[in-house]
Amino acid sequence: MPRPLGELEDTVMTRVWNWNRPVTVREVLEDLQQERSIAYTTVMTVLDNLHQKGWVRREAEGRAYRYEAVSTRAAYSAALMNDAWAQSDNPAAALVAFFGMMSPRQREALRDAMRIVQPEAGPEAEPQAVPEATVEVVPTEVAPPGEAARERGR
Repeated sequence: MPRPLGELEDTVMTRVWNWNRPVTVREVLEDLQQERSIAYTTVMTVLDNLHQKGWVRREAEGRAYRYEAVSTRAAYSAALMNDAWAQSDNPAAALVAFFGMMSPRQREALRDAMRIVQPEAGPEAEPQAVPEATVEVVPTEVAPPGEAARERGR
């Protein structure tokens, strides 16, 4: 998995994902300048970094490049979740804690996703039990989704 994105990289990638087409540094710059003061060279460096990290591919067009996302925002999010989960010393407990942080809407989205990747089995299928000893949930205080981002100044 490519390295996680920094704040400005995420902001730039969000534009690339939203436009869903090859973009130039100038296009990204002009869009970002509607929200903040930012230099052309900064945007150029960020897009070059994203290219080096494997998040965008680029194709020369005259003296400039057009940049295009290599994967979707959903694939990026999934890769981050998978990487975080894989680093846990107790993956089942990490999932239980994660599910406990979800809103009702997010839990419904999870149920929908599970129906897609694992269609309901027929009556002949045996349920898969998880041994109780594999799930050890330790109560912790967790900031609601979005609060941590606000604390970081996003």
